[in-house]
Amino acid sequence: MDDLLCNEREDDSIAVVPIDPARLEDWRAHAIPETAAWARNTGFSAKPGSTCLVPGRRGKLAGVLVGADATDDPWALAGVPEVIPAGAYHLDSRWSSHGLERAALGWALAAYRFTRYRKQPEPPAARLFPGSVAAAETARRLAGAVARVRDLINTPANDMMPKDLAAAVSELATRHGADIRVVTGQALLDAGYPAIHAVGRASTHRPRLIDLTWGDPQAPCLTLLGKGVCFDSGGLDIKPASGMRLMKKDMGGAAHAIGLADLVMSAALPVRLRLLVPAVENAIAGNAYRPGDVLATRKGLTVEVDNTDAEGRIVLSDALTEGAADTPDLMVDFATLTGAARIALGTELPAMFCNDEAVAAGIAEAGRDVHDEVWRMPLHAPYRALIESKVADIANSASQPHGGAITAALFLQAFVPDVIPWAHFDIMAWNTKAKPARPVGGEAMALRAVFEFLERRYRT
Repeated sequence: MDDLLCNEREDDSIAVVPIDPARLEDWRAHAIPETAAWARNTGFSAKPGSTCLVPGRRGKLAGVLVGADATDDPWALAGVPEVIPAGAYHLDSRWSSHGLERAALGWALAAYRFTRYRKQPEPPAARLFPGSVAAAETARRLAGAVARVRDLINTPANDMMPKDLAAAVSELATRHGADIRVVTGQALLDAGYPAIHAVGRASTHRPRLIDLTWGDPQAPCLTLLGKGVCFDSGGLDIKPASGMRLMKKDMGGAAHAIGLADLVMSAALPVRLRLLVPAVENAIAGNAYRPGDVLATRKGLTVEVDNTDAEGRIVLSDALTEGAADTPDLMVDFATLTGAARIALGTELPAMFCNDEAVAAGIAEAGRDVHDEVWRMPLHAPYRALIESKVADIANSASQPHGGAITAALFLQAFVPDVIPWAHFDIMAWNTKAKPARPVGGEAMALRAVFEFLERRYRT
């Protein structure tokens, strides 16, 4: 995708002209008469996402008209590369720098294909000069991070187990000069991560805690965490086949944390970054953890297992405790944690839980600004009673099904000290239907929102 965005306008490039439907008549009045007549005669109404290919002399393409009613929508031009021939194009608009980079992002992501296992038709090699070198560079960086998240999620579990997640983080560390530590298998117990070990011990793929650090030790500490359940059978509380079919995506939180860490390091944000990924397979074997078991955690809290299919919060408990040990300036976790969040908000809107009003407001505002919205859900303290246990400090699942996303977030909050600003994202990480530049499959959700917030928080 990198080669689809140009730093300079090519001499023979073709104009891509976005037109607001509300200003269509004004455009017609000032356009070349032949072009305006062609657009009218072909029925071009500038409906958002619609296109009109304008012919030139000798059968060549003279220009591309695109309906666009927002000047900063990353998907405004996303459908264009699919309907135009290969070649060089430039964006002919008066959009702001933000509008240019977001349009370029959508253009680049329109070329995304997951081709690891089969060849797919290549999209037209339509190169775009968005109008700014800075816009092209920013869009490249964002598109690369989104593609990385998608690739990790789309990869099936036979090629994306804990060791493979560790390899992905190791590659990241090598590329950015970061340090990495991986605690594996029995060593998890020796190092004090019993909850991660308990969930992952039944798999032939040994569980791991992946720990990356980067940046100036004197800078504000930013800790990112991601649920890395590489496949979730449900454990002894086994899922039905329909519920298990997409569970390769249950490491989607880890993919998001890895993608965001890559963005932070690529942008050289002035932070001390720490990335923590507890990576396991929730499998079934004679040594699998059971309903009713009481598990130890790194924090010292004991957890009664109400449901072995609520495993993500258990592995995150040890990672959150480890991350909190640095008393970071901010801690953010991503997890494909609950179906309850999808019931509440649908599959496209990520749920955000946050213990800090300024952080919550800042992320929500950033999400709206970059068209990557999130929706804040409450850490409703009275619901904490729903995960009380008669035999342990806390239960991993509520005794009744209501408010499941909230009780899951409250479970995680039990492992986060009140003094640490913390945001938790309960995400789908998957497109259930195709849209321009957003194919069915793994998807980055809230990634751009959080990165925009981090830019604002640490750049100024």
